[in-house]
Amino acid sequence: MIIREMAFDDIAQVAEIERENSLTPWDENGLLTYLLRNDTLFLVAADAFEGGETADDPDYVEPHIYGYVGLLMVPWEADITNITVREEARNQGIGRRLLDEIIRRCPEHGVSVIHLEVRESGEAARHLYEKIGFKTDGIRKGYYTSPTEDAVLMTLDLSV
Repeated sequence: MIIREMAFDDIAQVAEIERENSLTPWDENGLLTYLLRNDTLFLVAADAFEGGETADDPDYVEPHIYGYVGLLMVPWEADITNITVREEARNQGIGRRLLDEIIRRCPEHGVSVIHLEVRESGEAARHLYEKIGFKTDGIRKGYYTSPTEDAVLMTLDLSV
């Protein structure tokens, strides 16, 4: 498995992962809109390259996408938009690898602070973020819908 930048050909699988795992999933159009922006970085965890350069190549094998992470950047700061791993691929370190790689790439984009919000009930995700070094720095009351739930705000300062 490799961690690489998301390609347009990955959007259908990433949208499928969203539908399977998110209470408010992004669709293909939403993913495409973010992928076209210059201020975002999206990575996927996928099977290693197996042959054929493009879908038109007879040797092409579509890589299986296990999960993804997205980052929206502004000068010096970024927000993790989403991180999702297929249910059958959880607890294998994929989410950690995705986070580690996107964090590793932040300095080359001028990012020194990363923010995220996570559902208050997302204890496993919060534990992972804390292990990486994110600190809780606030609550947004009623931020999430379907069901209504508070968001826990977390920040990672890469300059320390």
